[in-house]
Amino acid sequence: MESARKPSVAAINGRACGAGLEVAMACNARVATSTAQLSLPELRYGIIPGGGGTQRLPRLVGLRKALELLLTSKPVDGDEAHKFGLVDAVVSGDELLENARQMALDICARNKPLVSSLYKTDKIEPLGEAREILKFARAQTRTQPPNLQHPQVCIDVIEEGIVSGPDAGLSKACTCSFQDLLKSDTCKSLVHVFFARRDAMKVPGVTDLGLKPREIRKVAIVGGGPMGSRIAMALILNGYEVVLKEPGSRDATFGNRPNIENITSKTVVDLLDVAKKIRKTLVVVGNCTGFAVNRMFFPYTQAALLQVEHGADVYKIDRAITKFGMPMGPFRLCDHVGFDIVVATGSQFVYSFPERTYKSMLIPLMQEDKRTGNYFFVKTLTKVFMSTMINTKRVRILKIDKYIEKAREISGILVDPKFAKLSDKDITEMVFYPVMNEACRVYAEGIAVKAADLNIEGVMGMGFPPYRGGIMFWGDSVGSKYIYERLNEWSNLYGDFFKPCDYLAQRAALGAPLSSALDQAKSRL
Repeated sequence: MESARKPSVAAINGRACGAGLEVAMACNARVATSTAQLSLPELRYGIIPGGGGTQRLPRLVGLRKALELLLTSKPVDGDEAHKFGLVDAVVSGDELLENARQMALDICARNKPLVSSLYKTDKIEPLGEAREILKFARAQTRTQPPNLQHPQVCIDVIEEGIVSGPDAGLSKACTCSFQDLLKSDTCKSLVHVFFARRDAMKVPGVTDLGLKPREIRKVAIVGGGPMGSRIAMALILNGYEVVLKEPGSRDATFGNRPNIENITSKTVVDLLDVAKKIRKTLVVVGNCTGFAVNRMFFPYTQAALLQVEHGADVYKIDRAITKFGMPMGPFRLCDHVGFDIVVATGSQFVYSFPERTYKSMLIPLMQEDKRTGNYFFVKTLTKVFMSTMINTKRVRILKIDKYIEKAREISGILVDPKFAKLSDKDITEMVFYPVMNEACRVYAEGIAVKAADLNIEGVMGMGFPPYRGGIMFWGDSVGSKYIYERLNEWSNLYGDFFKPCDYLAQRAALGAPLSSALDQAKSRL
């Protein structure tokens, strides 16, 4: 198309994403409406643009802007795209086709130049400056987890085109880079998350009944904490009237209904519609302690506490978990949430699942002693953090050592030298395999209809790294047999907290994935 004698002009109205935008960039000119959305979102899915976008975009908008758009997958509207040269004109929707036709005729009549975006050079920075821009972009992407190789590959392909010419860049992108990334675990995981998120709001037996949502204008929220206030803000910004009541208020108390978990399909459809309008992903689950997300992840902190009381280092555990891809480790999460909430929610799980919870006294002991400030990580010593990390670490460890010793004494635990030498892999497995075990229980009990729903809940609700696909998806990549064997080994050594559930044992015996149920789960929605 780009080398044809007949000119081509792209008329863009609505979305031009991925390959759609790449086709538009291969045209000799582009006309868009102001509301059009243009983007190259491939990096969200673990790949790079495979249709020449890595070569044409820098030549249309400049290297610096192209890297920003590619590495962030940020969409831009027609007006913004026109400002930096991605489109040649912005018109109204009624005039779009006529303007595109006229532009093509002007090119034929030589009133406008016949431009091939692949060989434009006027927007490309000088080579020395371009190398510095690429160097800075590389430094930024190196701060990301090591699993995410595709941003670096994208920069390599762009650099090949800048240094050796666009044809060399196209060849590098198509012959090896794109295909290798397409087969990678990261790509498979991110694509799974994309489709799982899209399908999360499709509820069997509810959304397939043809029910139409009612128009909701006013929403009441009970609880104005971090979660409630954010929900309120999202609703207000999207035109809803919001009434906010604290849990102890008279209206909230008298509005309590013991059978609140019994809701109709019509109500679920209404709520799904509200979630869609405020651009939130809603996952419908059955009723249980902690619902799905908190119940899956209650072993997360308990497993970390078990390791500490047996001799592992608090800060080494947090480093291993953040290295795995979590936004914060279990102990920094405790700091963030607050010890009072950690103790209160922990007691709920001890009450509901006494046979498989690990009851540590470390956090309650620290909470009782107000001198600790109720933190694992000192947040106020900014100058100390900015000086040597060794000194900071020593101060923090000395501060909590006595509480760890006291917790061990209460639980009757002796230090196991093996825990001080745990590798990052061992720490990660010992923290997340109990989470996976509980996720299997949630799935087998029908609390979640689809395993993919649990993946989305973990990614969006607890920050599980999306490039691992979610807790069940990651479990399938590890293998049910290996997970079962590790949990069984720890269960024999450290008790029923690690005991594999029946569902996991069955999956392991069959060598089957965790995400495919033995029998159709009985939904508890």
